[in-house]
Amino acid sequence: MKKYIEQLAKCVLFKNINKEKIINILEQIPYKIIEYDKDEVIAIEGDDCNSLGIILKGKVEIQKIFPSGQVTTINNFKEGNIFGESLVFSDRHTYPATITAIESSRIMYIEKIDIINLSMLNSTILINFVSVLSDRILMLNDRISNLSQDSLRKKISNFLLSEYTKQNKTILYFPYTRKKMAELLNIPRPSLSRELTKMRDEKIIDFDRNTIKILKINILEDSLLK
Repeated sequence: MKKYIEQLAKCVLFKNINKEKIINILEQIPYKIIEYDKDEVIAIEGDDCNSLGIILKGKVEIQKIFPSGQVTTINNFKEGNIFGESLVFSDRHTYPATITAIESSRIMYIEKIDIINLSMLNSTILINFVSVLSDRILMLNDRISNLSQDSLRKKISNFLLSEYTKQNKTILYFPYTRKKMAELLNIPRPSLSRELTKMRDEKIIDFDRNTIKILKINILEDSLLK
């Protein structure tokens, strides 16, 4: 377990818990660690979710795959992130989307009863777990807010304003491609590129590779009111 302590220390579940305590706590519960190759499917939509997953290495992608073949990226998780936390205690504990390793990955799985035991061993873990659930709800609200916008400009403006709030700066960094951004916004990539270019021409934003700079935040806000 000691060889994974740096990764576990990054995990939101063990926030504000020192490394020695993390090791001690995990020595008292069972868990399993599984390795996945790049592009290997971790879970398919509809599979049972009986464990919480902690990413010890690599990155995973959560995708909704429609019968038409269209794929929408819901989220990307990296080392230290967890998944399955909102499902494992639900009566409907099946994955609502497909999870794929987009890099060679290593994941620790902790079953439902052992999550309860963890919380009993250390109350900070319980607080962190509830905090993660709250953050997921807020993230879902952001997605719903974006999907409810009735125009391309509103979707992009809402997205940029949300990221401005999260990143707390006008120069926004996105660790993914325009294609991934378009999937998150549920719009065609060419349409996203055209609208971003149009917004740059109007001097509302500027962009370069993985960064977008907000130049006129008031116009972004005003566009949501139209």
